[in-house]
Amino acid sequence: MKITHLKTNHIVNPLGFAIENPTFSWIVEDTPDMIQTAAQVQVSYDHDFAETVFDSGKVEGSGIDSLAYRPSLMLKPRTRYYWRVTVWGETESATSDPAWFETAKQDEAWQAVWITPDTDDNHLHPILYQTFDLPAEVVSARAYICGLGLYRFELNGAKVNDELFTPYCNAYDQWIQYQTFNITDQLTVGANLVSVMLGNGWYKGRYGGNKGGVVGIYGDRFALLCELHITLANGEELIVVTDPSWLVQPSPVIESDIFDGEMYDARIEKVVPSPDKSFGVKPIDIDMTRLEARRSLPVYIIETIKPIAVIHTPAGETVLDMGQNMTGWLRFKTSAPADTSIYLQFGEVLQEGNFFRDNLRTAKAEYTYIADGMEAEVEPYFTFYGFRYVKISGWVGDLDLDDFTGCVIYSQMDTIGEIETSNEKVNQLFRNAMWGQKGNFLDIPTDCPQRDERLGWTGDIQVFSGTACFNMDSSAFLGKFAYDLGKEQAKMGGMVPHVIPMANLDGGGSTAWADVATILPWNLYEFYGDRAILEQQFESMCAWVDYIKAIDDASGGQQLWTEGTHFGDWLALDPPLYPDPRRGGTPHDFIASAFYCYSARLVAKAATLLGKTEQADAYGRLSDEVKAAIQAEYFTSTGRLAIPTQTGYVLALFMDLMPDEHRGRVERDFIARINSDNAHLRTGFVGTPYLCRVLSNIGANDLAYTLLLNEDFPSWLYAINLGATTIWERWDSLNADGSISSTGMNSLNHYAYGSIVEWMYRDMCGLNPASGGDDVTGFRHARIAPKPDVALQWALARYRSVAGLYESGWHIDETGQLTLDITIPFNASACVVLPDAPLGDIMINDQPLRNSEQVGANVEVTLGTGRYRIAYQPIKQ
Repeated sequence: MKITHLKTNHIVNPLGFAIENPTFSWIVEDTPDMIQTAAQVQVSYDHDFAETVFDSGKVEGSGIDSLAYRPSLMLKPRTRYYWRVTVWGETESATSDPAWFETAKQDEAWQAVWITPDTDDNHLHPILYQTFDLPAEVVSARAYICGLGLYRFELNGAKVNDELFTPYCNAYDQWIQYQTFNITDQLTVGANLVSVMLGNGWYKGRYGGNKGGVVGIYGDRFALLCELHITLANGEELIVVTDPSWLVQPSPVIESDIFDGEMYDARIEKVVPSPDKSFGVKPIDIDMTRLEARRSLPVYIIETIKPIAVIHTPAGETVLDMGQNMTGWLRFKTSAPADTSIYLQFGEVLQEGNFFRDNLRTAKAEYTYIADGMEAEVEPYFTFYGFRYVKISGWVGDLDLDDFTGCVIYSQMDTIGEIETSNEKVNQLFRNAMWGQKGNFLDIPTDCPQRDERLGWTGDIQVFSGTACFNMDSSAFLGKFAYDLGKEQAKMGGMVPHVIPMANLDGGGSTAWADVATILPWNLYEFYGDRAILEQQFESMCAWVDYIKAIDDASGGQQLWTEGTHFGDWLALDPPLYPDPRRGGTPHDFIASAFYCYSARLVAKAATLLGKTEQADAYGRLSDEVKAAIQAEYFTSTGRLAIPTQTGYVLALFMDLMPDEHRGRVERDFIARINSDNAHLRTGFVGTPYLCRVLSNIGANDLAYTLLLNEDFPSWLYAINLGATTIWERWDSLNADGSISSTGMNSLNHYAYGSIVEWMYRDMCGLNPASGGDDVTGFRHARIAPKPDVALQWALARYRSVAGLYESGWHIDETGQLTLDITIPFNASACVVLPDAPLGDIMINDQPLRNSEQVGANVEVTLGTGRYRIAYQPIKQ
């Protein structure tokens, strides 16, 4: 038996994060045992557990839950806590290696003050520095630091940690994150130098929407706050703080901007303390009450890739092809002569064989390096790009591909899901969605990583959050986003903004977009089984539904949402109903009322789980009332839906809006609608996430596979056939001849339509969390209901849930026999649904299947921990 993947608040060994009530999780694997018979959790101040501060004792059964165990602890500031778990199975036990978490400053007062360069030139990129002496060896040292807009923190000339883009992106007017770093090994006896280079970033640079954003949304001056807490071997404790004695030197970073890129002049020395080249700092008034311990996961260079080709274009350009649309930057080696200017431009696609970047709109997306004549390895500090192609100008000599490396940058999250099938184009579609998630999960879930936008659009992550949670452990990442959402929503009186953080866009309240306030926390709870996210977001969830109800009440109290401006079924292909054709052909009042009903239902479910009975009853009644109003307004007495679009049917069926007695008719009408559309999709952002999921669950699984496997426009594989390596914003971002369809709003890395991957996990391969009670969320109990189709020969999903590794795969042989391969992790169980199965003629691990039951055309059986091969000849329906 091994105990692995120990996490605190869904993070491995978190240092200086916002932790008020720690939640522990772990996975048990490599054991013949099936169930946990007992467990024990211990917490200590030391690695050897000599100073234990919590001991659960041996708790029999499953009283200690590996999904989300909360010890009773009163945490001290700036303190490291070690914890370990012992688990007993039927025949063996194991104790984990120690994990740890370390608290930040908590409510401890800051001794440092905010400082800013004492200059009127707010564009000058500074390096702020201080020297100090240490009389003895360092035993322990921590830095508590925040720099605005972005900071690069160095000690004695070496970067502290490999994190990028600190202090990250959030609603700076509401809260400002500071980071904690272990700097013990970077200090030395004698003279030491601390230096911090600052860049513009989201705080100070050009950011936001409305035709390219604006400069300085949150502030117009660079600023730094820093405390170094140092414990010496002689017992002395020292604190080095930012104060008016710090000095400033000009940075070699001349310009930096999230949208536009960076210029670096290597001829400017980085940090050599030189009073004659330095000037002073002054205090700056930034509200200290906005400071909070970090919630953002670290952003790193997670992967590197090499370019696949040098292209010499018909226009005479030199262009590198990375072979993959990616987010990050290009690192290169150079020994160019002094004063040489090397100029890089980044783009997603070639047009007529030439470099192209018009779809980036006003974002310059460039990098300039001015050489000092020395050999150097070069990369930016304060910007990133969304790109596949790099145009290079000013290079001296021949290009050598070995001198270039693509640095793929995103927030640190475990990849926990993968899908493979017999169809390579479907496999590429899955990879495209994964790359879209990597490219847009850089601290906030953005719509796109390349043009003058890169905003946390709420609608995009609402529809993609299920896929995101299958692909990666997104709990902490999306939990931070949800926290930021609550902050922004509170200042808007319950209205959820279109984007988080709001930046310069103060609009909000659009159905499906703003419903991220309810759907995202519920998805996180379902996937990870931790009520903490519901506790954190419950006020926000209620506030959103209350906001809708207030609009409803003000417009007559119909229990419908018929007011406001909405994005609708964004970029759907139906004949448009609105002057802006992007807003789709499904009436917005129907979409809004559907989500009104659905969100109220989710709040009621969350309230029930949190023991808030009164609120559960109130929101449950509200949801029922809205559902009744929808039925009266949008369904005839014979069950005909008055909104006969694909998305109209999808919402009615997925959200269970029709009268029960008319479900069959609505299902038949929906299938007829798809067939009348030549078995091609017409849905936009609202309908697409649920489209195939609904079809597979109403007896039209073959149509779901048809939509998946269509290769002509509109379809997912249309983009694959045109060489896409990420998900496009539009179904026709490129025309069939490879020409770009438009440049005004056309990202080639936009993950929303990648939500089809959730269907691949849930329906094609059948992996579903079974939610509803204390012990069945987070995949402690699963519903494995694969829905194969002869359009594929085989499919397999692997998913390392918080409970452990699930596998669900199927294969159809030449005789039509169906074989299922299923893995269920330790201390978990699953209701396995065998499609079209003949009761009494099913083999499991080469033995006849027992203890199963016929449910409609399927056979259901509950299985515990283990690996299973199930084979049978399906009954043709």
